[in-house]
Amino acid sequence: MGNYRIVIKKSAAKEIEKIQKQDRIRIVEKIRSLSSDPRPSGSKKLSRKEKYRIRQGNYRILYQVIDDALVINVVKVGHRRDIYKN
Repeated sequence: MGNYRIVIKKSAAKEIEKIQKQDRIRIVEKIRSLSSDPRPSGSKKLSRKEKYRIRQGNYRILYQVIDDALVINVVKVGHRRDIYKN
């Protein structure tokens, strides 16, 4: 399995910037680790969607895996109480 390229949506980047520095560093490290393992243990496929979720403390990272192009698209990052609200 090759390394995946990580693409972060603009809105997700803004959400990451709003998070406290200590948590932000851990979230960025978690996102970087997805490039070598897009479906790590603890990741969960969301029902009825082609998205996955990983946890980092109280935060959740929602992302899509495009295997054909070796791309991981980070769609949303947020606190666990808010992440699934539309």
